Amino acid sequence: MSENLRRTLAAARLQAVDVAAALAVDPKTVNRWLKGRIPYPRHRWAVADLLQVDEAELWPEVASGRPISDDVRGVYPHRWAVPRSAWRRLFQEAAERIDILTYSGLFLAEDAGMVRLLAERAYAGVHVRLLLGDPDSPEVAARGVDEGIGPDVMAARIRNALALYRQLQDVEGVEIRLHRTVLYNSIYRADDGLLVNIHAYGTPAAQAPVIHARVTENEGTAAVYVTSLERVWATAEPADSMC
Repeated sequence: MSENLRRTLAAARLQAVDVAAALAVDPKTVNRWLKGRIPYPRHRWAVADLLQVDEAELWPEVASGRPISDDVRGVYPHRWAVPRSAWRRLFQEAAERIDILTYSGLFLAEDAGMVRLLAERAYAGVHVRLLLGDPDSPEVAARGVDEGIGPDVMAARIRNALALYRQLQDVEGVEIRLHRTVLYNSIYRADDGLLVNIHAYGTPAAQAPVIHARVTENEGTAAVYVTSLERVWATAEPADSMC
């Protein structure tokens, strides 16, 4: 029996059905976890994100070998393995700033709830900066070729994202810029928290790993990506015309 999981659920006043609904799994699956079965990694991380605790607090027997440093909380093997709750909580907890650096980030733009969340945080005084690729840039065309989808598909995705973000263009506190840089990583920042999608040649972003990091006082891993993001922002141009 998983006493750690049971106690943490009780403290959060959650039932197995609540966890099942949040993770889109069968309640019987959650009950098996409570009886001692260890979930797959993506489910362990999703439960930890939902309960706002570290995985090691729930399953110390499997989490002890997970590589963690002062500013790196963990690594997801693929972007698709990052729980939806992790994206939502990252942005929902922002009090000062939200930065998104990507080419299209269409998986976020297509989530109407996520777009509303960005608007809500901006209305609450959070500075939201969206950095998308310039659809007319050779860098964007090259990425499409590298991923095997052709030079025009990536540009089309960016234009779709811009259209979906159109409702944000008049929200005070939201800035949208287009960059023409080679995108080595997509960076999603909320205050001191980061999710960094590491890109690999010929691999779609959804299949590539994601680092979950946090900015600390020391110049560590997270600081490298924050500096990179700021450099791209400084060279980007405002997206005056929303496609």
